Amino acid sequence: MEKKKDILWRMYILYILIVLVGVAIVWKIFKIQFIEGDMWRAKSEKMSQDTFLVQPTRGNILANDSSYMAISLPVYDLRLDTKSEKLTKETWNKNIDSLSICLAALFMDKSAAEYRSILKAGREEKNQYLLVKKDVSWREVKLVRQFPMFRKGAYKGALIEEEKYKRVKPYGNLASRTIGKEANKGVQGVGIEQSYDEYLRGEEGLRLMEKLAGGMWRPVDHENTIEPVDGLDILTTIDPQLQDVATSELDRQLTLHSADHGCVIVMEVATGDIAAIANLKKGEDGKYYESFNYAIGEATDPGSTFKLATAMALLDDGYVKPTDMVSTGDGSITYYGHTVHDSHKNGTITVQQAFEQSSNVAFIKMTLQHYNSNQQKFVDHLKKLHLHEKLNTGLPGEATPLVRNTTDSLWSGFSLPSMAFGYEVLITPLQIITMYNSVANGGKMVKPRFVKEIRNRNTVVKTFDPVVLEEAVCKPATVDALKKMMEGVVLRGTATNLKGSVYQIAGKTGTAQIANNGSGYGIDGKMTYRASFCGYFPADNPKYTCIVVVTNPSKNSYYGNVIAGPVFRAVSDKIYASSFDINQAYYKNEIAATKILMPPTKTGYTKDIKAILNKMNITSNGATSSTFCSTAKAINSVTVIERLFNNQTVPDVIGMGARDAVYVLERLGFHVVLVGKGSVKQQSQTAGSAFGVVRTITLTLDK
Repeated sequence: MEKKKDILWRMYILYILIVLVGVAIVWKIFKIQFIEGDMWRAKSEKMSQDTFLVQPTRGNILANDSSYMAISLPVYDLRLDTKSEKLTKETWNKNIDSLSICLAALFMDKSAAEYRSILKAGREEKNQYLLVKKDVSWREVKLVRQFPMFRKGAYKGALIEEEKYKRVKPYGNLASRTIGKEANKGVQGVGIEQSYDEYLRGEEGLRLMEKLAGGMWRPVDHENTIEPVDGLDILTTIDPQLQDVATSELDRQLTLHSADHGCVIVMEVATGDIAAIANLKKGEDGKYYESFNYAIGEATDPGSTFKLATAMALLDDGYVKPTDMVSTGDGSITYYGHTVHDSHKNGTITVQQAFEQSSNVAFIKMTLQHYNSNQQKFVDHLKKLHLHEKLNTGLPGEATPLVRNTTDSLWSGFSLPSMAFGYEVLITPLQIITMYNSVANGGKMVKPRFVKEIRNRNTVVKTFDPVVLEEAVCKPATVDALKKMMEGVVLRGTATNLKGSVYQIAGKTGTAQIANNGSGYGIDGKMTYRASFCGYFPADNPKYTCIVVVTNPSKNSYYGNVIAGPVFRAVSDKIYASSFDINQAYYKNEIAATKILMPPTKTGYTKDIKAILNKMNITSNGATSSTFCSTAKAINSVTVIERLFNNQTVPDVIGMGARDAVYVLERLGFHVVLVGKGSVKQQSQTAGSAFGVVRTITLTLDK
C-alpha cells in the first residue's frame, strides 16, 4: 500500500512538472509573439541573410589589331567595419589620425579632419559597412592596403573591398556610336554593345549577403556562392589609325564650313570590312561630337551619287554606251511643271561626259527615253542593288530605306525622272558605299562587316565570314564602263581637285538639296544642301571604298568636291602612305632596282670586309691576299681590290676608317692628327710621294 502511494506521488509530481513546462512554453511563446514581438522582428531585420546576383565582367570590344575599343576595368568601393574584432579601442585610438592623414593625402578630396570625422561617426554608430571611398583604382587599393587599420586586407580585417567594373573606351570618342553602349536602367543600348550583348554580358553568379542595421547588405564571405562567367570578347573590323584620320579630318572640314553634321565610312573592297566609321554632330558649344550614327541611321535623298545606279541600269540593259551622244540643250529640263537645271551648260555631250559633269538633264532624258514605257524595270535594277531594304549588319538603329514600286499609291509622273538623279528615294550612306564597293569589287556585292570574331580571351569561339549579297550586280562590261566613268570624274569632271600623281582615285560627287520633313527644301527661306563624295582607290587595283557626307554647310560652299572631297583625299592618302600592299605597285621599278644595289663599304681590313659580306650573303669577287683592300660595287656583287703599302712612299688612306688609317700610318712611323670623325676624306701629304723629314700627317674625316 505504501509502495502504491509512493508511485502515485511521483506521477503527480511528474505531471505537475510537465504542466509547468507546458505553461512556461506557452508563456514564452506568448511573450515572444506579443510582448517582445517588435524587438525580435527588428533584430531579425538587422541580421537576415539572402543571396544576391553577382555581375560578371563584361567582354571587351577590340579593334582589328586586337587593341581595346571598349574594356571593363575593375574599380573598388572601400568600406570599413568599425565593429571588427581587429579594431580594439587601443588600435582605433592609435591609428585613426594617421589613417585620416593617409586617406586625405592619397585621394585629395577631403581634408584629414573631414576623414577623421567620418570615421569617428561610423565608429560611434557601430557601422559595420562604413563607406570610405567609391570608385577606387587597383593602384589606389594596393596603397590603401598599407594604411593603418587596413593592413589585414579585404575581409580579413577592418577593410572591405567591393569590386565592380567600369566601362572605359581607351580611344575616347573614336567610333563611339558604332561601339555604342549597353542598355542600362531602362535606357536602350546602341551599337555593338547592344547588338552583341548576348556574347558580351556573360552569366551572373550568386553571393551570400547579410543584412545590417540601416538596410545595408554586406558579403558574408569573400568568395561567391556561384562564380559568374565572364563575357566574351568581340573583334571588330575597325582600324584605329584610319578611324582617327577619318574623325579628325571630318571634324576639321565640318568646323571649316560650319556644317550641321557629317559622316565618313571606309570599307575594304574584297571583304566589306568597315575599317573606319565616323559620325559627328555640332553641339551647342559649336564643337562636334558623336551623338548619332548618321552612316547607318539617316536615310535621305542621296543626290548625284545615285547616278551610278542609273548609269548601271542604262548600260546593263544595253540602252546606251559611254560614247553615245545626248543633248542637254540650255542646261534645263521641265517635266510635269517642274524644272531641273544643270550647274552649267553642257550642250551635246557623251554619256561618259554626262557622268563626269554630273548632268541632271542628261540623266533625266536618258531615263525617261528608255524606261518611261516600263518604269518597274528601272525599279527592279535598284532592288538588285538592295537599295530598297536594310542591309541588316547587326547594328541597331539602321534606317529603313525607301525605293517605291510603280504600284505604290504615291508613285507619280515625278517619280521616275526624280529617281534618275537621286531624289524620291531615301538611302543611307552605308547603302551607297556598298553599291560603289560592288563596282570596285568587279560586280560582286559584299555585305558590310563590323565584327570578325567572337573570342573567349585568345580562343576564337565564332567567326563571321564575309557575306556575298550578289555575285554580280551587273555584266562585266558594265563594270568596266562604270569604272572608266568614275575615273573620268576625277581626271576631267567635277572632282579634278582629287587628281593625284602617285595613285588614282575613282568616284562620284554629289550635291543634294535637303527635304525637311515634308516642309519642302530649305530652312527659313534658305536652301540647305548635303555634299558628298563616294569612290574607291587605287583606281587600277581597288583596295578601299570611302564615302564622305557633309550636311548643311553654311558658308556659301556646298559642292561635293569642295566639301567632301578633301576629307576623302586625306583618308586615302593616309591609307596609301601606310599600306605597302597598295603602294608597292607604283614603286615596283624602284623595288626591283633595290634588289641589285649593293651596300657601300669602306676601305679597310680585308678579312673583316669579306666576313661582313659573307654574313650578308653578298658575293665578293677578286680574291686578295693583301692585308687591306678597297671595294667597288658591281651588279649583285662587290669587287674586292687589294690595297698595298710600302716603306718608301706615303700610303693612300682615303676612304679608310680612322682606326685602320692610323694603324697603317703609325706602322710606317707617322704621327697622325685626326680632324673630325668617320672615314678619311682628305690627307695632308699626297699619296705616293716620297717620305720627307716631316713625319706628321693630318687626316680630315668626313664628319
